[in-house]
Amino acid sequence: MRLENRVAIITGAGSGFGRATAYLFAKEGAKVVVADISDTGGEETVATIRSSGGEAFFIHTDVTVASEVEHLIRVTVDRLGRIDILFNNAGIVQKFSAVEDVAPSVWDDIYAVNVKGVFLGAKYVVPEMKKAGGGVIINTGSIVGLRPPQNLCAYASSKGAVITLTKALALELAPANIRVNCINPTVADTPFLRHTFSKKGLKAAVKFIPIGRLAKPEDVAYAALYLASDESSMLTGTCINLDGGQGI
Repeated sequence: MRLENRVAIITGAGSGFGRATAYLFAKEGAKVVVADISDTGGEETVATIRSSGGEAFFIHTDVTVASEVEHLIRVTVDRLGRIDILFNNAGIVQKFSAVEDVAPSVWDDIYAVNVKGVFLGAKYVVPEMKKAGGGVIINTGSIVGLRPPQNLCAYASSKGAVITLTKALALELAPANIRVNCINPTVADTPFLRHTFSKKGLKAAVKFIPIGRLAKPEDVAYAALYLASDESSMLTGTCINLDGGQGI
């Protein structure tokens, strides 16, 4: 197993990318800490992992609140002794709208989850990873952080910030043997996006993806597995464009 006995925290693991990654990491031998703002979703993920013989537990976490992220890290270390992998996956999206129609509160919410959440995760996990002699941080970006569409300024720019933050942290933390990479998915078939966008909107998005389909949560999970494993031991500061050719 590629992650045997490693301790992995996954934020936003109550559904979508995070849930699929939690399942795969557990299957590959990791002890998974499921973090999410949804208690129901988080506990469902844990129950499924345990029913398959994996090891997991849930910690309610709002990634925008420093004290809650600090609590997540502290409880994980207290219970499992260390943290090998942090997947900063929690995120929210923006409905397509012109810049003049974006409410300041919407802008603030998107940056709080998508950018501040990544910063807080790194802030509190890095000291523990340094004590352990290294670790892996994975961030969820987006292809729109590199190729922004029209009318998505808040979300696209927040993911651009995640990409730059990934590179900055990779340079800073390389001497401590902490690798930092990110995954840039295209539009994905997740419960959250199905709730946010219409079926017509999701169908239209496929036209911009050369490979001809939306991303699946499992696509992200397998990319995260590679980045978390020793197979990518020379990879840091890199973003995997999991976009079906959209970014070309």
